[in-house]
Parts: sequence; C-alpha cells; structure tokens
Amino acid sequence: MKKVAVVLCGSGYKDGSEIREAVGVLWALSQEKVEIHCFAPDAPQVDVINCLNGEVVKGESRNMLTESARIARGEVKALSELDPAAFDALMIPGGFGAAKNLCDFAFKGANAKVIPDLEKRILAFYQSHKPIGAVCIAPAIIALALRKEKLSITVGDKSETAQELEKLGHHLVSTPVTECFVDKEHKIVTTAAYMYGGAALHDIFNGIQKCVKEVIRLMK
Repeated sequence: MKKVAVVLCGSGYKDGSEIREAVGVLWALSQEKVEIHCFAPDAPQVDVINCLNGEVVKGESRNMLTESARIARGEVKALSELDPAAFDALMIPGGFGAAKNLCDFAFKGANAKVIPDLEKRILAFYQSHKPIGAVCIAPAIIALALRKEKLSITVGDKSETAQELEKLGHHLVSTPVTECFVDKEHKIVTTAAYMYGGAALHDIFNGIQKCVKEVIRLMK
C-alpha cells in the first residue's frame, strides 16, 4: 500500500495548521487506498493566538507536535522521524501558522526560509520524483524550498502573496477555490482553500479533494 506523509504544525489557523484544511486533507486521503502518517515539528509555535479576538496570548507557549495531536487524534510523530524514502507523497495543509512555523514567509515574504527539518525533506521528495501537494499558503513553503526551480503553483488570485512568490521566479496561476493546479513537470499540486477567506467549506473541501486525487494520480 502506498504511504502519504502529512505535515502539520499545530492546531488553529492563526498559529498552527488550519484545522479544516488539515481535516479536509485527511478526509480526502482516507478515500484513497493509501496509508496516512502525520508529522509535526517537536518545537514551540512562534506564538499563541486567541482565535476569538486575534490577539497574541502573552506568556503562553505551545508545542507544535503536541497541538497537532489534537487533529491527528494522537497519531502523529516528530518531523525528525519522517523518512522520505519510506513514503510515496507529501501533503502540507495551510493556515497562517504554516507561514510562521514551517517557514517565516509571514514575516519576510520572498526573503523567507523554510525550517531546515522540513526543507531537506521537501528536497528529498522532489529529488526522488515523488509528488507534493500543498494547500492554501503552504505552496509558499514549497516555492521557498524549491526556489531554484521554476514551479507553476496557485495561491488563488494574483494577490500580494502571489507577487512575493513571483519574485522567486515561479509562475503563479489563478484558480477558483474549487479547483487545484497540477504542475506535471515538477509533480507539485496546489489548491487555494482559505486563501479565499470567505469561501464555503464545501467548496474548500472540493478543491482539497481534487488536489489529493491529483497527488495520488502522480504517484502511479
């Protein structure tokens, strides 16, 4: 049975993985004949946000691995244990936390870097010609890790985020929330999800399901 690794970074759209997107990825993968394994950095989140009012919770620290266990129902391992050779594809849900914890794109835009533990694993999947799927802001992580490649990806409309990624030399494609974009040459599949902030949940799930199906197709 094929195996897919899903990388999380906490639980909550403002400071960790976007819960709905993460569940959407896991839901879509559960409909395919694949094993699903979740991973997250065993490190503190950059910050803790009160998602009710958007304010930083001062003096509080949360561990990404521990928080990701909320989504994965306890079935999650440290990112350092992810062996790309043992998996056939990689999926990364989004959330503003992904732009802060898995890289620093939220703060530095095109000058950002991906955390080393994840960057080397993205490179390993890519160099082994294994497909990578990214949701919402997570395509920025792929774009940063593979900045020397000329990828074709989507983050929805031609937004400020898209403009920053274009500075890296990538081609940004506009897509509706219900669709994904497949870069067949590089085996990268992306979908916008909550880059469209007011999108209906069922539309986001439709886009995520298409993204997952295309990743599965590229595994064959």
